[in-house]
Amino acid sequence: MKIGIIDYGMGNLGSISNALSYIGVDYIISSDVQELEKTDKLILPGVGAFKDAINLIKEKKIDLFIHDSVEKGKPLLGICLGMQLLFDSSSEYGSHEGLGLLHGDIVRFDTNLKVPHMGWNKLKIIKEEPLFKGLPKNIHVYFVHSYHLETSEDIVCATTNYGKEIQIAAQKDNVFALQFHPEKSGVIGLSILRNFVSL
Repeated sequence: MKIGIIDYGMGNLGSISNALSYIGVDYIISSDVQELEKTDKLILPGVGAFKDAINLIKEKKIDLFIHDSVEKGKPLLGICLGMQLLFDSSSEYGSHEGLGLLHGDIVRFDTNLKVPHMGWNKLKIIKEEPLFKGLPKNIHVYFVHSYHLETSEDIVCATTNYGKEIQIAAQKDNVFALQFHPEKSGVIGLSILRNFVSL
């Protein structure tokens, strides 16, 4: 089993690779699609602005590789900005198209609470399997984000409350999306990563 961490220039590569090392998983960090093709599963990380990230992905033609990999059935996990990139669009500093692997839009928080939403929040699990399988009921995970998902599709796996209920995890077939950082969410986050690895 080998995980491919997609390096397009804006990923939180250190924390994710450290978490995978901790749970004993072999991985590579690469922007070379020929190397990434040799892996069993893919992680799309990300920190920063949506527009910059999607432009880099398209410039490197990694978008074509991601679509091809998903069509072939390879599991893909998007984390934080990487999660947002999987959807149709984002309104962050304009209107920008995403990868469109999952249907929904990324919108800015409409709340009187502090933005960005940063810190630990309770996870409300809607669909346990496969990523949240075996987790306890009262759990918290770590967030850092100013924009969030809005979708009417039946793909939402978990929500949290920040001024209102927001959608923070989704899945369709072999595509998985997490707004929070499992690699920074302690034992719970490591369990979620283990569940992804064991798919």
